[in-house]
Amino acid sequence: MEQSTNTFYGLGIAPGILDLLEKLGFKEPTPIQRKAIPIGIEGQDIIGIAQTGTGKTLAFAIPLIQHLAQKKGKGLILVPTRELALQVNDVVKKLAESYGMFTAVLIGGESMVPQLAALRKKPRVLIATPGRLIDLLQQRHVRVDDVAILVLDEADRMLDIGFGPQIEQILRTVPKDRHTMLFSATMPDNIVRIAATHMKLPVRTEIAPSGTAAENVSQEIFVVPREAKNSLLHKLLGKYTGSVLLFSRTKRGAVRITQDLRKMGHAASQIHADRSLSQRKEALEGFRSGRYRILVATDIAARGIDVKGIEVVINYDLPDDPENYVHRIGRAGRAGLAGHAVSIATPDQGKDVRAIERIIRTSITVTEHPEIRSGKLDMTPKVVFSSKPRRRSRFRRR
Repeated sequence: MEQSTNTFYGLGIAPGILDLLEKLGFKEPTPIQRKAIPIGIEGQDIIGIAQTGTGKTLAFAIPLIQHLAQKKGKGLILVPTRELALQVNDVVKKLAESYGMFTAVLIGGESMVPQLAALRKKPRVLIATPGRLIDLLQQRHVRVDDVAILVLDEADRMLDIGFGPQIEQILRTVPKDRHTMLFSATMPDNIVRIAATHMKLPVRTEIAPSGTAAENVSQEIFVVPREAKNSLLHKLLGKYTGSVLLFSRTKRGAVRITQDLRKMGHAASQIHADRSLSQRKEALEGFRSGRYRILVATDIAARGIDVKGIEVVINYDLPDDPENYVHRIGRAGRAGLAGHAVSIATPDQGKDVRAIERIIRTSITVTEHPEIRSGKLDMTPKVVFSSKPRRRSRFRRR
């Protein structure tokens, strides 16, 4: 068979897995798959920098299953959210089953009973959120001293939501002589420290500069007074007829926006930390099936949303952390498809917009809607006056 960069042939993948990929409908590797799979199959540690929706799961799943088919030990995949764990399992399970391997999903927010039942089947691959894995380790329901391959998926997000101590504990518990693959959309200092401390001469592969926005997602921003945001949203939803992923900065905001959308006559649901796992599953499955045209989400809950064909991502609120903008708009234009991202800002958010533009290394087109009163971004720095004299720091700036 002729080798081609447009197929999975020539990447070192075993014939059995190549046949399975063809049966599953995977025809062409994405850029991160083409770069990362050969490195992973060679057994080298990897740092993969890629945006969401670029096919990272298959990029680590193929080397993981291929290695486990040839040697003893387990694979451990750490992910930031329950939803992402379930989605990763969907991919890994399809590959693992053909080799007679079981997988187990270990996530918080669900009863331990079915998870303990899954562990009794002696799974070769564990897909876990750090908190639940630590709970099971402390109760001695699971072992990780036989982990041969460790994957940290969306590592930056795991650290963002406070899993740093748990990850460090897990890294100290698994064998040092292991194969590690780390995937992240960005490369902050804490990821660099983990790589330097816990990885063996990792090969860094990057399909876009860290923090850049997806190239196939067009972006624009509307600047309107706060009281005009709902009116603008109503107009935007009349312009776009496909599925919409809408981001709220807070859980309370997500509830209010969902209620407002339903009053407008839109089929909408919500996904955030105050929703139970069953409610989140129902919302996500309803969004996938088209029962809900609009899904309102917060940043943390959105990790794990892997839905093809999202026409537009609407940032009803700008994110607190500008790097979350990259994660948000990556939900549109997944797997090479074109997408669109619309942000709504208020005039006093000029500094927030500039912070986002620095992260994505480009300016965002400011658009005015002819029927909605527009504003201008205020770029004046805020001055805070204090009656107390500033104390001189004991630490020298470097």
